[in-house]
Amino acid sequence: MTEGGADLLALLRELDDPQWLEWPATYDRNAVAARFGELVARLESDFGVPCVAEQDTQDSSEYGRATVPAEATVCGTRIVVCVSKFGSLPLVCAENPGAFLGTQDAQDEGELDAAALASVERALVELGFSVVPEELVESDYGGPSRAHLYGQRPTWWDRFFGTF
Repeated sequence: MTEGGADLLALLRELDDPQWLEWPATYDRNAVAARFGELVARLESDFGVPCVAEQDTQDSSEYGRATVPAEATVCGTRIVVCVSKFGSLPLVCAENPGAFLGTQDAQDEGELDAAALASVERALVELGFSVVPEELVESDYGGPSRAHLYGQRPTWWDRFFGTF
């Protein structure tokens, strides 16, 4: 599903429950693992190479990461998809989260091909994910879980992908 920034921010606020920090009350580890496996298989098929998959991250709201290797991309920069334990929330970035100010910045610097990004985002949407832009998750967090997050300036990244 393609959603605008306001809709995505509303989704983040809806999922934000201070009683359930690391994963939502409805968390189904097996279902998230199966969906993540589908994503990895789809990326491998679309890019024609094995993708590195790290999953079941401990003490974190991030479930795992799928990485399209640099040699499979036009620009020679790997594409990383971080998937939150909050099921339908993935983040796509070039190289690593925080390496660029977002996917547009990476494209502007010639490090991320628009067609490769579109392929990853299309796979995510077709698998039922709501892609959250890196620029949004790096914005200031002001929700009810603030007291449980580390740092003086927590972000939405800290809330849905960070460690506890």
